[in-house]
Amino acid sequence: MPIDPFILLLLATVGVAALFPARGSAADVASGASTAAIAFLFFLYGARLSTRAALDGLRHWRLHVTVLAATFVAFPLLGLAARGLVPVILTDPLYQGLLFLTLVPSTVQSSIAFTSIARGNVPAAICAGSFSSLIGIIATPLLAASLLGGSGGGFSADSLLKIVLQLLVPFLAGQLLRRWIGSFVTRHKKVLGVVDRGSILLVVYTAFSQGMVQGIWHQVSPARLGGLLVVEAVILAVMLLLTWYGGKALGFPREDRITLQFAGSKKSLAAGLPMASVLFGAHASLAVLPLMLFHQMQLMVCAVIAKRRSHDPRAEVTSPEPAAATRTEAGTGTRSG
Repeated sequence: MPIDPFILLLLATVGVAALFPARGSAADVASGASTAAIAFLFFLYGARLSTRAALDGLRHWRLHVTVLAATFVAFPLLGLAARGLVPVILTDPLYQGLLFLTLVPSTVQSSIAFTSIARGNVPAAICAGSFSSLIGIIATPLLAASLLGGSGGGFSADSLLKIVLQLLVPFLAGQLLRRWIGSFVTRHKKVLGVVDRGSILLVVYTAFSQGMVQGIWHQVSPARLGGLLVVEAVILAVMLLLTWYGGKALGFPREDRITLQFAGSKKSLAAGLPMASVLFGAHASLAVLPLMLFHQMQLMVCAVIAKRRSHDPRAEVTSPEPAAATRTEAGTGTRSG
């Protein structure tokens, strides 16, 4: 499975930040630009989310509730359980980043893509990913404030106000203006996709620049990174098994179990990076490292699973309508999600 090109861009951005970190006034400019980029990114999310598609998917409420439970209950419980690995396997900063990754919402585009490949319920995947992203704007900061506390960079009423102003307000503005700009966003989705991926790269550069200036990378050794990868692989395996067999126990048909597995086992890099920048501030560099590693891991593993599911003799041929929905709605997500 080839590496996601966006991951290569992220790694290159980290390399640039390591060699040429923003300092002094340049750091202030980068921080201001990053803040503006985050707001614009969530404005685009709001403009892309199809309210009609979300409403049409409400009839699958049992499936959506189960996906949300996997994303915002089961995942965080695994993150809390990993606390016992500190300090033997994980350092405390790496653990805080690992716990944060368990709190972010699910992906949109990759959930849809893998569900389509595996011949699952594509319309439900569209709605599940959209609901997760929408609820995550509120749920992730609240869970982070509750579970991470002061270790996450000093959560306070001011931190929550920043979330509202930088994430929620732009998102709602995008939703309100979707009636007038929705068709424009759809026609120029490739160009805007470059813009939002560029915004994420700017956020990464700013976060890792701050880490370099503070010398935070001296806290991470190759052995610690190896341990982090093993822990993340275990978490991913548990969630893949839990969503698949849990869906069977709940009586979901095969198509819905596929949606549950792919939407309920993944975490969104596109949503997590901006949130980490707002929530962690100067400590965001190590906070986003576990999420970046988990993102690539989940893509590689889920691609293999989706391909195998597509060859399952019990699978029914997907109708043209879901396939069309995939082509229409997949563009509403971000490639990095």
